[in-house]
Order: sequence, then structure tokens, then C-alpha cells
Amino acid sequence: MFDLLAREVMEQEKALSLSPETTVSQAAELMARARIGAVMIVEQERLIGIFTERDALFRVLARGLDARTTRLAEVMTAEPQTVGPNASYGYALVMMQENGFRHTPVVENGKPIGIVSSRNAMDPELEEFVSEANRREHIRVGR
Repeated sequence: MFDLLAREVMEQEKALSLSPETTVSQAAELMARARIGAVMIVEQERLIGIFTERDALFRVLARGLDARTTRLAEVMTAEPQTVGPNASYGYALVMMQENGFRHTPVVENGKPIGIVSSRNAMDPELEEFVSEANRREHIRVGR
């Protein structure tokens, strides 16, 4: 899997591009509906940033900002690190791990074409197992 190219692993169909003028609440709603953890911020077909679920938590909620009025341009990670479509997924994973992030846009000729996530490294059965374990933990803690 780590030898696969980013273009083979990227979540093109799930990749969501939004305007920097989109509000955090609008972005969060779209992210929840699509069940994704990050969106690419695009202006004039060029990637200018990325907004993740962690940005929502640390840059919006923790600061007490109003998600209904805060624009993505104010809280996104500007100029995120990217990979090209022919980079290996292993390279993308190492870059994400070394820099402490979980999503990397895939860019070709300056245009975002998809996104890779560290979650892609998880085997589908393992992903289901982790999800079920988390669900059970929440149930147990909630009692």
C-alpha cells in the first residue's frame, strides 16, 4: 500500500473544495454530511488552504469564535504542504507524521485534484474494528 501513488489512494470523490468566504458552520455541515475530516480551500482554482476538524476545535471552538460568522479564511491552515499525484503514499504518510497533520492535498499543475489521509493507511477491517472499539468505549464511559 505504501508504494501506491497518491493518485491511487486519494479520496477524489470525497474531496471537497470550498471558498475562503464559506463560514465554519457551513463547512462543518458539509464535512459532517460527507463524513470527511478536511476540506480544501480554493480560490480561482488554486489551493490556498486547508480546514480540518482539528482547526474547528482548536482555532474556532477553543477560542470562542462564532462558527456562524467566522470565515474559513480566518482559521484555515494557509499554504498547506501538498504532494503531487505521482508521489508515493508512503512519502505522504511520512510527511504527515513528521509534521503532525492527518490530511494532505494532492495538487497537479497548481490545482487540487484530491486529498490523502493517514486514515487511508488503515485496512478496512481494522478501521471498522477501531470504530467499533471507540463506539463501545463511549457507551461504557457514558454509563
